[in-house]
Amino acid sequence: MTSGAAAQVAEAVRRATRLTVLTGAGVSAASGIPTFRGAGGLWKKVRAETLASAEGFENDPKLVWEWYDWRRGMIRDAQPNRAHTVLARWTQERPGTTVITQNVDGLHERAGTNPITRLHGSIWHVRCWTGCVAGREDWRDDSVPLLTLPPRCPHCGGLVRPGVVWFGESLDPEILQRATDAAARCDVFLAIGTSAVVYPAAGLVPHARRSGATIIEINPEATDASGIAEFVIRQPADEALAAIDALL
Repeated sequence: MTSGAAAQVAEAVRRATRLTVLTGAGVSAASGIPTFRGAGGLWKKVRAETLASAEGFENDPKLVWEWYDWRRGMIRDAQPNRAHTVLARWTQERPGTTVITQNVDGLHERAGTNPITRLHGSIWHVRCWTGCVAGREDWRDDSVPLLTLPPRCPHCGGLVRPGVVWFGESLDPEILQRATDAAARCDVFLAIGTSAVVYPAAGLVPHARRSGATIIEINPEATDASGIAEFVIRQPADEALAAIDALL
């Protein structure tokens, strides 16, 4: 990123009265969490439908939970990076800043980001697979490693599933509406480390553009959002955000 581009982006962020940020797996890459679709990403090694779908869970719940147990262990040992800490400070110090994340790792929350909208849930939450009355709502489970695979519901003894949105499942309507409103009402919309191919999250970028927001993309690779962004920064999220923040 040139100094001139960094200054322009920093100025746009500085002037924004409402700043909305959409983050994807690339934000956590510097923390050692593999991205899903980049070079060496998780989806390059396993089929997503096998491990992140209701059908996959029905076919082999133990395999699915072995994968999520491994991911929990990796995330537990990771620390928020500069991208997380910069965005957390912006939410705390810059009124009108909202972070929407596709990530389920919880690193934004650990960095202190507030408010935050989690589109795809949390890897640290679970719910009853059969939907028993007591276990229907998500609850937090920090167990690493999990004592039994697959884990059981403490209320009915049935299986529990990760509290994340799987392929083929719909987002919570209230959460999606919250994200859509934030995209529609912002002056500046940052798409950071997201592949911009997973809907409805990917639809937030053009929605913000139609509403008149300045679109800024931060991603080492080109995405479907690149063509409508006014500023495109081809750097890792932690490096780019640190540079922009230094100019604010």
